[in-house]
Amino acid sequence: MAISIDHQGKVALVTGAGAGIGREIALWLARAGAAVAVNDLRADHAEAVVAEIEAESGRAIAVIADCRDDEAIDAMVATTVAELGGLDIAVNNIGMIPKGRRPKPFVEYRGDDWRDITDQNFTLAALCGRAEAEVMRTGAGGNGGVILFVTSGETTRPSPYNSIYAAAKAAVNHLVTSMAVELGPEGIRVLAMAPGTTLTEDVAAAFDDERMAQIAESTPLRKMVEHDELARLATFLSSDLARCMTGQFILADAGAFLSRTRPANLKPKP
Repeated sequence: MAISIDHQGKVALVTGAGAGIGREIALWLARAGAAVAVNDLRADHAEAVVAEIEAESGRAIAVIADCRDDEAIDAMVATTVAELGGLDIAVNNIGMIPKGRRPKPFVEYRGDDWRDITDQNFTLAALCGRAEAEVMRTGAGGNGGVILFVTSGETTRPSPYNSIYAAAKAAVNHLVTSMAVELGPEGIRVLAMAPGTTLTEDVAAAFDDERMAQIAESTPLRKMVEHDELARLATFLSSDLARCMTGQFILADAGAFLSRTRPANLKPKP
């Protein structure tokens, strides 16, 4: 006997899927049978992921959109529905320290830092979730679905030098509970998946090898989180195997939350 995850006949949208965690999630959803809309602001990155999926006999389209723009979000969702035939799974993976907004001590953050980081890590995710829920709602003719937000393990413990980012991601975790209560009767499950430190482009830019080794050694599993580990989890959470789960915050951080804080003296690159 074997149990497999089957997304055949499903349509998925993954934001920020041109690299890193989003790319891996898009690949795994396609391998499970879903048709995938690969969103990224960088057309060459999105098209490269589509080519990877097609090389494995999957179905995918590139949807180039800047999700900082409300109209672009609506157009992204509309294109997914029009070209792939609906929307069953949405993975909101975009979230970052904006360019020029490096991690720094709390007292050095100013108003523009707060507005920019909060906008790109909370408001943007919420607006994507709204557009996705609108087309999934059974009351509006949709078939229900799953909306999964990628947040951060930084929301579970003190986050020195990264306070705004962590607070914005924590706001998404709470948003998930409210969305789950409102949207559950419409057939929509809403979840948050919180990775520990993963070697994304932003992390590689912020920390040197020595500091990343310190992060790994501070976890019970003595490792950083791998992209494919998060993709496997996202594939499971969006499947019928997890159909009784909603409003939950799932931590995937190699046990880093048990340390309660980052290693001592772990500062980002100047």
